[in-house]
Amino acid sequence: MSRLRVFSESAPDTVLFESDDAAVIAAQLAPLGVGFERWAVRPIADDASNEAILASYKSEIDQLVAENGFRAVDVVSINPDHPDREAMRAKFLSEHRHKEDEVRFFVRGSGLFTLHIEDRVYEVLCQSQDLIRVPDGTKHWFDMGPMPRFTAIRFFTEADGWVGYFTESGLAERFPRYEGHA
Repeated sequence: MSRLRVFSESAPDTVLFESDDAAVIAAQLAPLGVGFERWAVRPIADDASNEAILASYKSEIDQLVAENGFRAVDVVSINPDHPDREAMRAKFLSEHRHKEDEVRFFVRGSGLFTLHIEDRVYEVLCQSQDLIRVPDGTKHWFDMGPMPRFTAIRFFTEADGWVGYFTESGLAERFPRYEGHA
C-alpha cells in the first residue's frame, strides 16, 4: 500500500502526518510541485522483456512524452538475487538533486522516495501502479531496500539519463531506511 509520511527535518522519529490514501497523498504533494498518480496495472509475465513492458504502457508513455518532451524512456528491474543490489542501493541513499524531473512508474514492487523540501521531509512509499514526479532541483533520496524487488519505467529529458548532484548534507543518514519489499 502506498504511503506518505511527513517529518520535520530535525525530528526523524516523529511523524507529523501520515496517509495511505492515494488521493490524499496526491493532494498533499501537489502544492510542493510533486506529482503522484496511479496508472492501471496490467498483467505482465515475470519474465517479460523491457520491450514488452514498454509496449504494455505505450499509450500512457506516449502521452507523458508528448506532454513533457521526454527524450528517453527505459525500464529498470532489480530482484533480491541481483549481484550488485547493495551497490545499486547505496548509489541512491544520500541526499541529491537532478537538473531534470525524476519520473518513475512502478510496474511491480516498491521503493521509498524521500523528499527534503524546506524544513520538511516527505517519505513517499511507491508501490505497483504509482507514478511519482519529483521536480528538478528537489533534494531527495531513494531507497529500494536491502532485498529490492521492483520494476519501474523511467522517463528522462536528458540523453545522459540519471545524473545526481549530491548535497553531502548527511540528512538522509539520519532517517530510517526502507526495510520492505513487495
